[in-house]
Amino acid sequence: MTEIRDMANHAEFADAVQLQRIIWGWEDLDLLPVRLFVVAKSIGGQVLGAFDGDFMFGFCMALPGVKPDGSIYLHSHMLGVLPEYRDTDAGFQLKMAQRDKALARGISLIEWTFDPLEVKNAYFNIEKVGAVARQYLPNHYGTTTSRLQNGLPTDRLVVEWHIARERMKPVIEARIPVPTDISEIKRSNPVQARSLQDHNRERFQELFAAGMTVVGFERTKESGVYLLGRME
Repeated sequence: MTEIRDMANHAEFADAVQLQRIIWGWEDLDLLPVRLFVVAKSIGGQVLGAFDGDFMFGFCMALPGVKPDGSIYLHSHMLGVLPEYRDTDAGFQLKMAQRDKALARGISLIEWTFDPLEVKNAYFNIEKVGAVARQYLPNHYGTTTSRLQNGLPTDRLVVEWHIARERMKPVIEARIPVPTDISEIKRSNPVQARSLQDHNRERFQELFAAGMTVVGFERTKESGVYLLGRME
């Protein structure tokens, strides 16, 4: 049975560092070190682990942020679960724990970024969690050693999760498709993957500039489709 709780000590922080190596395949250069987990915990962030008994198999880490108007939000910088535990709904449980702890402190917004080419992450963030997106960041993190990126620019969508209210349901005015086998395309045909990324980047930026917001995501065996509309 999965238990979600705050990480309690440096040993658990070190376990989170090791999980990064396994989940994303990063080299040491890209790993979040133990000291960053210590800082996050001490300055009002969140450092949560997903445990099977004493074994930590997933985690999420968030840092506090300040908007230009002075309002406080949480930036959920990283969430990962070992492959063998991904059918346990632990990722969703981690997000719900994030939400509950944030609401208890009077925080109503959690943001994070994700690769818009990754269909599973898109479905999870937009449909299951219920977030929206209206900002595209080209090559946000620069070059990374993650095998999941496979050399592509680290383009990211910024996810906004307004946890104190339900998401609006505007009329859908535009769609952006992504093939479900993008991971295979990244490995076997990086030129095609880069072309798709470039095309979708232009499309997202065009629609966001026109006032559109990602408000939904549909998924089939062949593709995923971002659904965009205008929010008031």
